[in-house]
Amino acid sequence: MAEIKVPELAESITEGTIAQWLKQPGDYVEKGEYIVELETDKVNVEVISEEAGTIQELKADEGDTVEVGQVIAIVGAGGEAPATSETKEEAPAPKQEEKKEEATEVAPAKEDKKNRPIASPAARKLAREKGIDLSDVPTDPLGRVRKQDIEAYSNKPAEAPSKPSVQEKKAPAKKDDGKPVVREKMSRRRQTIAKRLVEVQQTAAMLTTFNEIDMSKVMELRKRKKDKFFDDHDVRLGFMSFFTKAVVAALKKFPYVNAEIDGDEIVLKKFYDVGVAVSTDDGLVVPVVRDCERKNFAEIEGEIMELATKARNNKLSLGDLQGGSFTITNGGVFGSLLSTPILNGPQVGILGMHKIQLRPVAIDKDTMENRPMMYIALSYDHRIIDGKEAVGFLAMVKDLLENPEDLLLEG
Repeated sequence: MAEIKVPELAESITEGTIAQWLKQPGDYVEKGEYIVELETDKVNVEVISEEAGTIQELKADEGDTVEVGQVIAIVGAGGEAPATSETKEEAPAPKQEEKKEEATEVAPAKEDKKNRPIASPAARKLAREKGIDLSDVPTDPLGRVRKQDIEAYSNKPAEAPSKPSVQEKKAPAKKDDGKPVVREKMSRRRQTIAKRLVEVQQTAAMLTTFNEIDMSKVMELRKRKKDKFFDDHDVRLGFMSFFTKAVVAALKKFPYVNAEIDGDEIVLKKFYDVGVAVSTDDGLVVPVVRDCERKNFAEIEGEIMELATKARNNKLSLGDLQGGSFTITNGGVFGSLLSTPILNGPQVGILGMHKIQLRPVAIDKDTMENRPMMYIALSYDHRIIDGKEAVGFLAMVKDLLENPEDLLLEG
């Protein structure tokens, strides 16, 4: 018999939430097979069984908070389920008819397990938060329950008074003047994001400065090179590699933007590990592309694509998220024209990219042209970065992107 315990997650993480049991009591598991998915403050972690055998008992339910080292399941050695008190009692062997009848009685339970709805972790999590039984939700043609199916089911008018959800019991709805409301429990990750963003705004002297970039030359260069780039490297040439390279060059010239505060000391970082903000169903995560000064455009694009895919599939490791000296966030993919990004503490700088939009630009005193323009924003900690440095940093990023040949030389 083996105990399945919550493993050591990271130095700063002491607990997690049971997101989804991948195995149920009575299921056989191989050694090293995943049996449960844990949601932590940063990433989802899948826990394996250290012994082959049959799941004997689950000691925590989906949605429960569990601590590092806590026993959450028991695996019985071998391929047989543990005997119960009823099977230990001696009894005469049943007749053939009785055996058949007994099998008929047991079959529905097995059938329930087989018919357990197929649902993604995001769908199961949303169902838990809304107090919805997955078996009540209509499935798609392939028999799957998706997140949008949960949302559609929760929004349809109730046919009859239903049993209140766990959240409703614990936190009765406040008076709302008869207006319809929906209460959802914040996920662990969303609570952590909220806490840290508030902490940054309370502890840093945050200020934002803006500029705009004429993206004409980058777009023209990308158009000319993208097909050959894909043929040579099997990865698409996007804008992120250009911005990452421009940021690294600017950080080298303005080192205090690549620093952090430790007590009464300034820690100047001589490495260039750039975090790239990725939006997922469970919230914003910032995986880190390391040693960007040593990587070429193809390596940067490939790593960003790999990290983004892992983030959206809940496959990021804690190592993918730790460290980082500077962050880039691209609200433009969602149509944002202008914003003031919040620092990703303890970093002291973050660059915000925005939507590329045609705008009239004065070429000279007599000529106007429509150009593809992008607003960029640098939020920075004014405690160690002065306005002159912040403006100079942003101006250098602008200059390199408006002259991409220089950027290639810098790379």
